[in-house]
This record gives sequence, structure tokens and C-alpha cells, in this order.
Amino acid sequence: MSKQKSLHLQNIHNNGYDFEILVSKYSKLEKFVIEKFGKKTIDFSNPVAVKEFNKALLFAYYGITYWEFPDENLCPPIPGRVDYIHHLADLLEGKENVKVLDIGTGATCIYPLLGNSVHNWDFVASDIDSKSLANAQEIIDKNELSNQIELRFQKDENHILKGIVNKEDQFTVTMCNPPFYKSAEEARGANRRKSRNLGNNAVRNFAGNANELWYIGGEKAFLHTYLYESSQLPKASTWFTSLVSKKENVESLQNSGKKLGVKEFKVIPMSQGNKVTRIVCWRF
Repeated sequence: MSKQKSLHLQNIHNNGYDFEILVSKYSKLEKFVIEKFGKKTIDFSNPVAVKEFNKALLFAYYGITYWEFPDENLCPPIPGRVDYIHHLADLLEGKENVKVLDIGTGATCIYPLLGNSVHNWDFVASDIDSKSLANAQEIIDKNELSNQIELRFQKDENHILKGIVNKEDQFTVTMCNPPFYKSAEEARGANRRKSRNLGNNAVRNFAGNANELWYIGGEKAFLHTYLYESSQLPKASTWFTSLVSKKENVESLQNSGKKLGVKEFKVIPMSQGNKVTRIVCWRF
């Protein structure tokens, strides 16, 4: 069993990964399982193994039987992604009939899949990439979730909420995992560093198309656009939330929020192994 650390108390992966269970539920994983220090694991620098491992988690624990997407798209790590869902559930304090807006859902549609599986939440999910949305729709259809998950195409990449949120929409919470980098070159540099740290050239393990990885002005610019547009649509959602990777962006967002009429601002710390991040939440 391979141990996972620092996840939400409700996260089913907190006690590690039982590879015997995973292989029994999803046999395609078996050929990637190796022994390391007397324990079963996989080679996490092998992008094919990582993809099959995450498929196995979805199949074994979340009832997702189809999850295919191009290798150019990011392969989201399921334990970390479902952690965001668990923290949102805490924020919502047991509310029923929850409807979530997932901004930038990507080709994998991962947050709607997990949120619906764990809490039976309904989702609207947006993206600026029509190919990603087409792939996400295939995943939704093959898992028979079209009544729970609706996709919307963002035609204007300069906007985040505008053009997606309709007048009649009333979301319980919005969520977002924004692009980290300011440019394609910055993203490629980070990719090279990660590959070097693993001691190999497993670039595809850190794949991602432009929309997933970078945004002009980087994470800070994206977050401030999101915050500003939320101030123009304050009743569209009870809570607006986002992952924020850079700590320095939190204070900037909070200061701007005060000027825009934010009534409550929360920061929820998240840590997964050595990675430290946080969810920033605000409401009007």
C-alpha cells in the first residue's frame, strides 16, 4: 500500500492506495504495478502508468467507467482533485440541491465527475476549448450523466463568467483551477524542471494544452478578472471560489475584493504531500 499524506479527513485516499483492490476492479493497471521498498506502487514518472492509475481510482471508487482524453491534455491526480470537492462540502455546510459552476473544466471534466459521484451535486461546466468540451461531453454521455452535468462554451477568452452565466442561473458555488503561467515559454520551463527533478524525460506526465497551463498575465490576472466579473454578477452564486497556487496572490485578491464589495473572504489551506496550495472563497 502506497501512503498519501495531508488530504482532507473525508478523502477516501487518506489511508493510501490498495493496489490489490485497484487491480481487482481495473485489470489494465496490473502491468504497471511494481514493488518498491517492499510495497506495491507504480512508476509515477511514467505518464501511461499515471493515466491508468487515475482511471483505476475513478473506476474503483467513483463509478466512472469511461474516462478517455488525448495525451496532450493534463491528467489530473484524483486524490488532490477530490480534496477540493470535500473542502467545498465543508464550506456549504450540508446544503442540499447544490448546483456548481466549474470554470475551465477541460477535456477530463474531472470536478463534475467527482462532485456528482461523492455528493450528487449538479454541475454546469465551462471551457474556452471546443475540442476539450467535445471530449468532456463524450465522457458525460458514456457515464450517463447528461442530466447532472451541462457543458457551456466560453466564446470570448477575455471573459470568465460573462457569456457563461445566464440571468436565471443561481449557483450554490463556483469553482476553478486557474492556469498558473503567464506564457507558453514559462509553462515549458516549469515542465522541464519537473522532468529534470524526476531524472528522466517524462514530459508527457506534465502535458497540458495552452488553455490549461497559461493565461496572459498568469494566475494573478486570471483571478482578478474572475473577481471583477463576480462583482458584476454577485447574485449568480452564493460562493465564488478558486484554487490559488501563489501565496502572494491571496492578499492582492483580498484587497481588491474589499473595493468591489466582497462581504466575506475565506482562505482554506490545502496540502498534498509536499505541495501546498489553498482555496480562496468570497461572497457578496
